[in-house]
Amino acid sequence: MKLPADLQRALDTAAAVKADAKGAGRAVGLLDLTSLNDDDTDQTVEALCKRAVTPAGKVAAVCVWPRFVKTARKALKGSGVKIATVVNFPSGEADAATVAAETKAAIKDGANEIDVVLPYRAFIDGARTQPMNVIRACREACGTDVTMKVILESGCFPDPELLAWAARDSIAAGADFLKTSTGKVQPAATLEAAALLLHVIHESGKPVGFKAAGGIRDADGAAAFLALATAIQGKGWAKPDTFRFGASALLDSLLATAGHGGGKGEGKGEGKDKDKDAKDGKGDGKGGGAVAQPATAGY
Repeated sequence: MKLPADLQRALDTAAAVKADAKGAGRAVGLLDLTSLNDDDTDQTVEALCKRAVTPAGKVAAVCVWPRFVKTARKALKGSGVKIATVVNFPSGEADAATVAAETKAAIKDGANEIDVVLPYRAFIDGARTQPMNVIRACREACGTDVTMKVILESGCFPDPELLAWAARDSIAAGADFLKTSTGKVQPAATLEAAALLLHVIHESGKPVGFKAAGGIRDADGAAAFLALATAIQGKGWAKPDTFRFGASALLDSLLATAGHGGGKGEGKGEGKDKDKDAKDGKGDGKGGGAVAQPATAGY
């Protein structure tokens, strides 16, 4: 992805940044601790939730399939950790009515945040009204109290101009966050896509956040994304209501870098997700559904 010279310079500088203990501890509080494997169970989700409050503080949210929102709500009661779930995931091919119904059901079950997939294939093919109708339907279902993150699947866009267009349209349709990827196709989160989306957010002048998801597995990688956000948005911009990481394996690396060890609390179903995604790249709200490209690295 070819970027304007100023964004490329910011990216190059950010890419050289290395993690330190303070930054890693800060990143824990920006994490959407995620498990979206096809074979997830209530036990998987309970184990995930046990990891959400760490010696470095609590994560921002736990992100699970809609069918596990009730399980997460029970497990996280009193923790202050938010519950995120996915809608129109991962294919982005549901219609507006279906997305609205899925969103309302998830909120009723206890979801605080909805990560909805833009109908990105349709957008890439030239459609504009139908993709935005889907996002607006999700926005309406979320109301004003539930955070809506729009997943663009940035790695599937053939050029930066089209991705920027999708990002601007998503903001206009009510996105609270722009999110890079489902983590189910490659490339997933990249610094190039992050630079472009952060720039679009900055230019919009609206209070829209950014979420990097898919393939971020170590503290140095997280540090680079945070440095890029600071370069484009300014010091202090990246906080839980404006910046998130979507990941699972990343938590252990952040804790280790922050001086709290790591690796012993990993719940069943986590950590193996990159292998699972590499094999089948599958997943939907009911545990099935193939995507366009198999991923070599997911959440």
